[in-house]
Amino acid sequence: MPTLDFKGKSFVYTHHLGVAYRELIVVPEKSCPLSGEKPTMDDNLILHGDNLESLKALLPRYAGKVDCIFIDPPYNTGNEGWCYNDKVNSPLMREWIKASGNPVEREDLQRHDKWLSMMWPRLQLLKELLAEDGAIFISIDDNEIHRLRSIMDEIFGEDNFVDTIIWQKNYAPKNSAQHFSSDHDYILVYASNKLIWRPALLARSEEQDADYTNPDNDPRGRWKAGNPSARNFYSKGTYSIKCPSGRVISGPPAGRYWSMSVETLEKWDEEGRIWWGEDGNNAPAPKIYLNEVKQGVVPQTLWFYNDVGHTQEAKKELVSVMDFQDSASVFITPKPVRLIQRILELATDKNSIVLDSFAGSGTTAHAVLEQNKKDGGNRRFILCEMEDYADTLTAERVRRVDVTSRI
Repeated sequence: MPTLDFKGKSFVYTHHLGVAYRELIVVPEKSCPLSGEKPTMDDNLILHGDNLESLKALLPRYAGKVDCIFIDPPYNTGNEGWCYNDKVNSPLMREWIKASGNPVEREDLQRHDKWLSMMWPRLQLLKELLAEDGAIFISIDDNEIHRLRSIMDEIFGEDNFVDTIIWQKNYAPKNSAQHFSSDHDYILVYASNKLIWRPALLARSEEQDADYTNPDNDPRGRWKAGNPSARNFYSKGTYSIKCPSGRVISGPPAGRYWSMSVETLEKWDEEGRIWWGEDGNNAPAPKIYLNEVKQGVVPQTLWFYNDVGHTQEAKKELVSVMDFQDSASVFITPKPVRLIQRILELATDKNSIVLDSFAGSGTTAHAVLEQNKKDGGNRRFILCEMEDYADTLTAERVRRVDVTSRI
């Protein structure tokens, strides 16, 4: 399998193994356990500190137990002000980082190497934490998706690549764009073991069910007309048909075949499972009954903002919860709660453990609490955030949402 080489790879290849284990300490005055109970390590967790050390500290308790991972790492656009300062045990690496400066800016010719050096050991630890039947979802854009895909193939295995989701993050074009107005980000999906992991079906919408009606009062209930012909060759699919109105259809449309034999057609017609149209003059359409279709929808890879939210919605959510005066106060780029809830619907059950090691404003925790409220679940979240706002923003948002979710 082809692999991606980058400056520093030889030094960070096993760096995660040498990261020291640190003790996780509960801070009771900043916790919000259930009424009358003491905070413990079995509660929802927010770890304040470098996520590399945080992930290593989680291993003794959570290795192989995390059902769903969502991370939103720096996109490495050159405008985020992120810093790479892992204490890799190599004088060459330390000199390289020192000489090239931080934060990582767009003019830094080695910013992609730094980003890959930062991501590699963290992905290694995330892989160890992920359950065998779990999956990881990574939000990213065009700056690094091709490099991320390469190292994910190497770490998680190219056979465990599931798909790339396209999320429509904007609902209107940006007139300031010089070439194209970028409307989407990507969500890269890998399974711990693709032979085992399967996404859940999405709930059917009212719009989808609205296609099913019952104009003939069929006792089997609501139905919609299926296509009586198909392109695939069928040896018994070339007969002529006489409609109830008396019209004769000499055969299926050109290049197609009836999808049922004449015997099946006659049987289904006797049972009232064929629709000939209100005048009995149409080609025979087999009825597809609502109560017989799959009670769920296979997820697709195009996620539109009207289904899962957009960036402006995400900012408004954060402004609303945190009582910011306006959206300009939001100095990060949060994801909408509905986007993470879609992932939870696909990749968790009511008792899953969900991990986000680039927690930012805490959207993942917000989504977990909302999903639990929606379906009565007991999902738990683990967040890791190293910035100073880990308490004043990330954890504070969770405290506020947690209070409302219990009402």
